Amino acid sequence: MVKMNMVQALNLALEQEMTRDNSVIVLGEDVGVDGGVFRVTDGLYDKFGGERVIDTPLAESTIFGGAIGMAMAGLKPVTEMQFSGFAYFMLAQLEGHASRYRSRTHGLWSVPLVVRMPYGGAVRALEHHSESREATFAHFPGVKVVIPSTPRNARALLAASIRDPDPVVFMEPKRSYRAFREEVPEEEEVLEIGKAQVVQQGSDLTVVAWGAMMRSTLQAVAAIQERRSVSIELIDLLTISPMDGNTIVSSVEKTGRCLVVQEAPKSFGVASEIIAKINDKALLSLEAPVKRVTHYDVVTPYFGRELMFIPDVERISRGIEETLDF
Repeated sequence: MVKMNMVQALNLALEQEMTRDNSVIVLGEDVGVDGGVFRVTDGLYDKFGGERVIDTPLAESTIFGGAIGMAMAGLKPVTEMQFSGFAYFMLAQLEGHASRYRSRTHGLWSVPLVVRMPYGGAVRALEHHSESREATFAHFPGVKVVIPSTPRNARALLAASIRDPDPVVFMEPKRSYRAFREEVPEEEEVLEIGKAQVVQQGSDLTVVAWGAMMRSTLQAVAAIQERRSVSIELIDLLTISPMDGNTIVSSVEKTGRCLVVQEAPKSFGVASEIIAKINDKALLSLEAPVKRVTHYDVVTPYFGRELMFIPDVERISRGIEETLDF
């Protein structure tokens, strides 16, 4: 196996899926000749040509609307929104059309497409470049929302998303793009969409996180376990919708305590949905209230103050301690 960062692993997934299936095409702003603003599509234009790697105008609604037509005509488009903050221009197409065609046609038509979008903060980006809006996309029935956390699961989840018969919003934590490397197998690897991963087993506390928050959470858990004799179970959500509530509930039934870490603002987020599922299925197993460590309910601030608002190792560690000691 070769050690790769997340950018390289995503590029490998695209190259392998395009080689495997001639109906897979890539389109978006600067994805072709320039290889994408983060270089995720680097080299694909040279290998597959301009008919399968398509540079588009700066028009997100047009990009996604065209991809819907391509998907219904038998192609498997992988579109890129250059930043998730630009994806709101495509929402009418996603909510009004892509999410509804399977239901609208009673299963006659599906829309097998992927929309990739870098998301999240802590990279000193400009306004509209640093938000975590996964809950917005997950609220649309008929749309799957996937968020990888490491190079290896990014590669395997992108392959699964391309092969999926329904529209998938694939959100890439850009803070993790080049933050670390991981061994990635050269042969094909596909993970199941809708299945969370238990990263480590434990019996005293369940911690749930996803995306870039997984790395900070792993560090916090390791720091706590160095200081205290506690057993912490860590779950990487991987798929926001459909959410793997069974894995979370089973863990909480075992541990009796839960902490959820999300980069997005506290209110109306994915953490709230996780807590609701726990309350529905495992309320009587709880020995402490489920705690959230999140971004604050404010617009992501610029540059120097940005890291003060995104959950870090210290805040996550404090949340773990408070939940264990309740």
